[in-house]
Amino acid sequence: MNYRVWYSTESFADYIIANTELSKKTIVKKKLFESDANNSKEFHTLPDHIKQILYLDSPDLIVELDSEPIFSIEVSTEAGTGHNVFQRFGRLAASVENNVPTFYIYPEAKIIGRVKNSTTKWDKINPLVFQALTDVINIYKIPALFYYFPSDFQTYPTTPTSSPNFATKGLLFEKNRKYSGCPLSSDPEMQLMFSAMNEIIDVVTKHSVIKGRTELQGKRIIIDRINFMSGEYASKGGNLQMSPLSATIKIPTTYLLNYLKKHESSKYQIGELMKNRKETIVFQMDAKFRGDPYPGALAGIDYLLCREGRTFEERKYNLVMAWCEVETDDINKTIKLKGTKGKVKDFVDSVKKCEKKNLLRKDYNQLKNSEIPRYYMQVRYGSMFSKVKHIRIYSYFADAILFPDGALWRDA
Repeated sequence: MNYRVWYSTESFADYIIANTELSKKTIVKKKLFESDANNSKEFHTLPDHIKQILYLDSPDLIVELDSEPIFSIEVSTEAGTGHNVFQRFGRLAASVENNVPTFYIYPEAKIIGRVKNSTTKWDKINPLVFQALTDVINIYKIPALFYYFPSDFQTYPTTPTSSPNFATKGLLFEKNRKYSGCPLSSDPEMQLMFSAMNEIIDVVTKHSVIKGRTELQGKRIIIDRINFMSGEYASKGGNLQMSPLSATIKIPTTYLLNYLKKHESSKYQIGELMKNRKETIVFQMDAKFRGDPYPGALAGIDYLLCREGRTFEERKYNLVMAWCEVETDDINKTIKLKGTKGKVKDFVDSVKKCEKKNLLRKDYNQLKNSEIPRYYMQVRYGSMFSKVKHIRIYSYFADAILFPDGALWRDA
């Protein structure tokens, strides 16, 4: 059996290997390149089954057995308030949508405040992420498990200034320099995570990767963690009025279609996809066009409110982004966009900038030898991997994107 560990940071790969059954296996470590947009000289060298997980965004680590991914991992030390905890959600979704179990490591809370005074506090996680992950699990029947990055929060919940790890914002890191930046491995949360990883390794070893995936949902350690996540959502006051859902409104789809009618003509009519859904969820952003934290939030909204099946076509509601506030006009049965910050030109300019990395316009004799395999990859995938993350995620999840000065949408 051949195990490979694809990593963004080698110290984190070594940390996972050392603390799981992978330490007893023959392991080959390989560098994980994020995208053709960011790593144009190396990305095309990744095998196709790894590229499939990277079509939206790149996780921190992927473990595979005999060229079949068995799980991926995403780890963050950011404060998880509001939209922030959803910032990496696209990476989790991309993994599970390819039937690959995923692990998300994130702080339960993090100290904010540079000095120990009355304004110093714990910035706590938005519990809506637990519901989003549960919805993903229910749709794909593949584990998407959350574990807390070790911290002093449970010990000093009301007195953050007493945290012995105040200098690291209350977070607990490994002391061994070899694993610099990695979460404290002796923490109970990490021990539970390692056990779940070991369960996956054991199952795929016994049953093969493909068959093993169907066995995981019935394993007690997986069931217990899913139940834990549901309990955290409830105990931390999770509800569907929290961010990012607080930035959404539901409108009749006829209002959206009436707004977009100005783009129709005798030669073109908007397609059937959006028309087949009676209502539409609109994610509003009163901001200039940009990336994080909005891409992950959009993915989270899809699973929390819209998705009923494994693809965007299987939605109960359309999912639309609006780069401004949206006001309904019930008299004319349409919508009005209020604001000027978001501009369609900024979206188009971002796409054009990405397209500069596209080799498909070149003649063969213009290609360097080192560019030929990358050219061949782009022949197959087009500029899919050459676009920056937020462009890829927006165009994948959103049925339409509205700007005060323009709009984009899909017909099918």
